[in-house]
Amino acid sequence: MSDAADILGIAAKWFQDGHKVALGTVIRTWGSAPRQAGSLIAIRDDGAFEGSVSGGCIEGTVIERAAQTIATGQSQQLEFGVADELAWSVGLACGGKIEILLEALGAQFSAATLAAVQSAQKSGQALVRAVALRASQERLLTPGSGSDVLSEAATRAARLDRAEVVQIDGVNWFLSVFNPQLDLVIVGAAHIAQPLAQMAQLCSYSVRIIDPRTAFATSERFPGVAISHDWPDEELARAPLGPRSALVALTHDPKIDDPALRVALTSPCFYVGALGSKKTHAARLARLAAGGMPLDACTRIKGPIGLAIGAANPAEIAVAILAQITQELRLSSSENASEPAQPAASVRNPGLKS
Repeated sequence: MSDAADILGIAAKWFQDGHKVALGTVIRTWGSAPRQAGSLIAIRDDGAFEGSVSGGCIEGTVIERAAQTIATGQSQQLEFGVADELAWSVGLACGGKIEILLEALGAQFSAATLAAVQSAQKSGQALVRAVALRASQERLLTPGSGSDVLSEAATRAARLDRAEVVQIDGVNWFLSVFNPQLDLVIVGAAHIAQPLAQMAQLCSYSVRIIDPRTAFATSERFPGVAISHDWPDEELARAPLGPRSALVALTHDPKIDDPALRVALTSPCFYVGALGSKKTHAARLARLAAGGMPLDACTRIKGPIGLAIGAANPAEIAVAILAQITQELRLSSSENASEPAQPAASVRNPGLKS
């Protein structure tokens, strides 16, 4: 789960135990604000709290104001300008501005809303809570399920994993995103897979290794990673790829890689990549096409895999792969996205040429 979902879980437990709870959410930031929009703090009626909305410079004031929200049941919007001197003391290079929405759990942020967010998290579904600022109105939106302007904005926010304020018909709506955990499926327990799995976990991915070769896919080589020794198409039928999934095929063995790619190309996953030279990739595309895969689907495959950073060893290749995955996740739906980098055709490793 995301940090926000974890904090909501703690808030729910407090609420169920009979405490009154306020929730503070960062709704906008300017300058070098230390926490991004969507960051949460849960504050209990006895002053206990979980989460953070800054580097520590405004939490005390937020907790004090939360007592008012708990007492009155009325939401508040707070604005803080963090001076340069104070910013430096909490580890920032310069000042910034933070806007916080304080709400009483059970009032503005209803118990039903909390239950819906938790249910979506458990089922692996994305959910966006849209709050009309200064209007005490909210909507719960499932990304991709609506065609109105607000629903489309929610879909975009969920795709970018970014809470934001949007203005629609003169009303400012804050979109709070609750996404399921990112999912990385690595097909092939190759040497590149080891640093890639570690780096992906640091980036909050749930990592799965699929490789029927039991000598490669071992808990000793991949500690703390879910491992399947089934064939990829069988494993992915049991645990399907979703919109928050990325798949990388690393075995160089068509018997293992191709079934995984066929499943991925017919799934809603946001990234598909495959290891190999340009020659290897051309042969791969020909095989997939001969097997009935449409050409436009095949073009989804990033191959040769990774950004062109001149990677020369397994760890650097893993960096290039994870960077390309991140680029696809964060920039592909952004209006301000830069032109995508070229595939990593310049990766230099004799062991990867075929």
